[in-house]
Amino acid sequence: EVQLVESGGGLVQAGGSLRLSCVASGFTFDDYAIGWFRQVPGKERERVSCIRSFDDSTYYADSVKGRFTISSDGAKNTVYLQMNSLKPEDTAVYYCNGVQGSVYWGQGTQVTVSS
Repeated sequence: EVQLVESGGGLVQAGGSLRLSCVASGFTFDDYAIGWFRQVPGKERERVSCIRSFDDSTYYADSVKGRFTISSDGAKNTVYLQMNSLKPEDTAVYYCNGVQGSVYWGQGTQVTVSS
């Protein structure tokens, strides 16, 4: 059974940093795509970043380019999202998403950026 568990969210002032972690159990780390999405109440879930093992390619939404960095540690079955220069508009629940045959979601972690 695949499980994705996020951690690392919290409250931070604008300009600060957080690092989110997504631990993937039951997930084969030799062929995967894992991403981070975020959602605020009343809005659709937005893709923030993703990483693919096939070619080590990464994707970033325009709104986070230059501020967020996605990385993976296969030995720890973990994908990270380093978030720097945080802005109040980054406030959302952040979800880890994994694709390996099927699509899997974590439970989400709240990120709140105060102005």
